[in-house]
Amino acid sequence: MLDLLFMDASQQLATLFWQYKAFKWDPDNGFVLASGETSPYYVDCRALLAHPDARWLVAQLACAAIRDLSLDVVGGLEIGAIPLATAISDYAFATQPSKTYDTFIVRKQAKEHGLGKRIEGAVKANDRVLVVDDVLTSGGSLLQALLAARDAQLHASHALVIVDRQEQEGKKIIEAQGVSLISLLTLDDLKTAQPNT
Repeated sequence: MLDLLFMDASQQLATLFWQYKAFKWDPDNGFVLASGETSPYYVDCRALLAHPDARWLVAQLACAAIRDLSLDVVGGLEIGAIPLATAISDYAFATQPSKTYDTFIVRKQAKEHGLGKRIEGAVKANDRVLVVDDVLTSGGSLLQALLAARDAQLHASHALVIVDRQEQEGKKIIEAQGVSLISLLTLDDLKTAQPNT
């Protein structure tokens, strides 16, 4: 029953990507990605997570995927991980049985003022963390966050993304760090959900 609910929620989420114009497909011109590569697909999770129903659905799927893991904190690299980590934390706290996952943010660079920290939030050494990001392509953002978390003596054995683009060996790069990767959707899921025009 839970698997059926999970599948339905996954399909709903893929549909919301199209509804909120958060997935673009341009085989002629393509889009330049953060890695510098060009792809016919653009996944815009910032546009998706701007909507509360999408945030709630993402958090529901994420919490179902991590329910059996022992975790203390959820976070990742600014900016993409911020709404995702917050949504997961809020959903886990609001639903039954309630779980408390504090959150953290990894800055791309340490602050040059104040305490000069690279990681902000409610974390301490030896916390078990789930590193999150919106989209996985080359794995660069997740890798930065993972390495920063480990430098801060956090235990990072799992990572979660909303969409795995299944390109540029991103999953392989992350799993080479001894990290289990959870993805809520793949590029194929998004393409399959294209509405009939």
